[in-house]
Amino acid sequence: MKHLKKILLVAALSCSTSALAETIGVSMAYFDQNFLTIIRHAIDKEAKERGIKVQFEDARGDVGRQTDQVQSFISAGVDAIIVDPVNSAGTPAMTKLVTAAKIPLVYVNRTPGDPKLPPGVVFVGSDEKQSGTLQMEELARQANYEGKVAVMIGNLTDAGALQRTKDVEEVVAKYPKMKVVQKQTANYSRNEGMDLMLNWLTNGEEIDIVAANNDEMAIGAIMALQQAGKKDSKVLVGGIDATPDGLKALASGKMQVTVFQDAVGQGKASVDVAQRMIKGEKLDSYHWIPFELVTQANMKQYENK
Repeated sequence: MKHLKKILLVAALSCSTSALAETIGVSMAYFDQNFLTIIRHAIDKEAKERGIKVQFEDARGDVGRQTDQVQSFISAGVDAIIVDPVNSAGTPAMTKLVTAAKIPLVYVNRTPGDPKLPPGVVFVGSDEKQSGTLQMEELARQANYEGKVAVMIGNLTDAGALQRTKDVEEVVAKYPKMKVVQKQTANYSRNEGMDLMLNWLTNGEEIDIVAANNDEMAIGAIMALQQAGKKDSKVLVGGIDATPDGLKALASGKMQVTVFQDAVGQGKASVDVAQRMIKGEKLDSYHWIPFELVTQANMKQYENK
């Protein structure tokens, strides 16, 4: 009988501990994008270390699906919600849903499109005003401040992509011998980046510099140059994110610059911010994680980040 009571007591304590475990619902724009995969794994690891339960959902690039996922998290009574938005335009509706339910909301990586974030909502990410500026200034330096520039835009509905593109244009405008000659979207995709670059090459565009909004599109541009028989091309290519594949391209000399965006740092910080909000802390609306320029000269320090 004493043994049975002991078992029941242990079970009760276990249930009690389980009931106290915080739960966070996480909706990612995509599960299959390299950079977002790093963020997702960082969220999962950080949550486990903190004893937090996490439920992940893949929006698969669909704003409607992501909104439904957020609604499901609310219905399930999660303690906080983390969203990597499909696009910036879709966030105001989600913000309204979550704040009405009085659940802490953290947007991560992609800048939300809300005019102003209300109390209980925090964005964790990097200031995009730095990213394209760092990238293009270095490309301009390597090109001796002259040349024709093509810009690969991530996504026309993503505020971050538009800001990166604006950054590039503002840097180019500073130098009289530089000019933006092409500017098109490739949706952050390696394949679309390759197709876009092939189209430009086929059409006979004179391009000296490719400034891509991320490493994946930059790698696509490199693949197109190789496919077109321009392996020894003088075209300078720059990306953003410093992903493992991006760093490999940099090490091989096929890509000239990337910009480190701390995916692990963003994932960890989003969990930290969510937990602090659950505990009732009042936080600033924006939690910034700085961008850092990466070239062949300093890339070694980023290989294990």
